[in-house]
Amino acid sequence: MVEAQRMDLTKLAPDAYRHLLALEQTIAGKVDPRLYHLIKLRASQINGCAFCIAMHTDEGLRDGDSIERLVLLDAWEESSLYTDKERAALEWVEDVTLIADTHAPRESFDGLKEHFSDEEIGYLTLAAMMINSWNRIAISSRAQYDRKLFAQAREAEPA
Repeated sequence: MVEAQRMDLTKLAPDAYRHLLALEQTIAGKVDPRLYHLIKLRASQINGCAFCIAMHTDEGLRDGDSIERLVLLDAWEESSLYTDKERAALEWVEDVTLIADTHAPRESFDGLKEHFSDEEIGYLTLAAMMINSWNRIAISSRAQYDRKLFAQAREAEPA
């Protein structure tokens, strides 16, 4: 049985939460949206965050990615659907997500340099940090994704 939501950080720590959202927007503005969705979805799969898996699947589809690519993301190393650039970013986000085990190996970092500038590598690293933070917030609070609620919130956002 799914546990009810434990806490709502938007109410318990609203100032800090607003800063997290602002940081999210800054990072999102620096990373290609399709790649950003893949990064967020892959880290969320590793962390087992149902909220974020659902949300980033919806966002990926909304921004033009295919169902097939999003479904096969868990097996990206075996699929031909991802570019070398995406593969380098996915390897890095996996290593950063699993940092206690991987310690962000040199090979993974060096693989980024063929496809990304130093600034882009910085933002990819921040993107991995950010989604891991969101995963920890959603999992620990037992947040539940409501597709309709989030669709309404997106429609209400200024263009």
